[in-house]
Amino acid sequence: MTKRNATFTILLGGFFMSFVGLMMKMIIDASGFQILFFRSMSLSLVVIIFACIITKSNPKTFMKRLDRYDLLMGIFLSLAFATYVFSMLYTSVASTLFILGITPFLAAIIAWYYLKEKPKIIVWVTMIVATTGVFLMVSDGMVFGKTFGNILAFFSALLFAMTLVVARYSKKENVLGGTFLGGAFACLIGLIASLLLNHGLLISSYDMSLSLFMGAFTIGLGITLVTTGTPFVPAAEVSLLVLIESVLGPIWVWIFLSEAMTTFELVGGILIFAALIILARKNDNPNLRKNINS
Repeated sequence: MTKRNATFTILLGGFFMSFVGLMMKMIIDASGFQILFFRSMSLSLVVIIFACIITKSNPKTFMKRLDRYDLLMGIFLSLAFATYVFSMLYTSVASTLFILGITPFLAAIIAWYYLKEKPKIIVWVTMIVATTGVFLMVSDGMVFGKTFGNILAFFSALLFAMTLVVARYSKKENVLGGTFLGGAFACLIGLIASLLLNHGLLISSYDMSLSLFMGAFTIGLGITLVTTGTPFVPAAEVSLLVLIESVLGPIWVWIFLSEAMTTFELVGGILIFAALIILARKNDNPNLRKNINS
């Protein structure tokens, strides 16, 4: 896969993931951990089906091919999912989203240290522009003083950045094994937490349908596309491209739920979109291949 095609694949994954906010707002009664359980279950199913198709193997063979990199990716990704849910419970959604906006910087620093992927000036500029855009989009709803939730959001960003770096470090062209394990481990976390908190797993058919759909076709398909393109694009740029989710998310809520966008959201979205266009044009070179540090 060329870097240009990988960039498009990651952007497409971010497009699917942008519907998560809409799905979450449409759920009525289910708790965060119940949602985590059901969406992670369908996520894992979609990933393993997709992986078996592209590798022309069966589930048994796919499972046998899992290695230590897949295990490490799975642990980091599942914990990123879990801390994301926890952060939503202990701080505002806006604060969580802003803190997650630093993921590109964390990925850049970690990848620079471990992979020697030194980002060019243009990448640093686009990261600053995009992060400014995220701040503007969520500034109205940010809550200061909720330290525990903000710390969890930071760890979610850090864990997602580490997931991307491990995917790059593995030098594997297919890291769907780690994505599958991430969903499977997150499903287990959702199950255990729901039982320990006495939430149980009995939810309405409406909430269950939305959770399963979200796991399969928004997070599942989205994260599958993102991790498919990850081995061919530097980690910092992957996390930047995924920010298209922040631009499109409020638009779907506006279209389907009639929640008007604020001026700050519009300006912030334009800044993020501009940064993504710059990055996409930079990567529009069919001769750039995997592991080329740009």
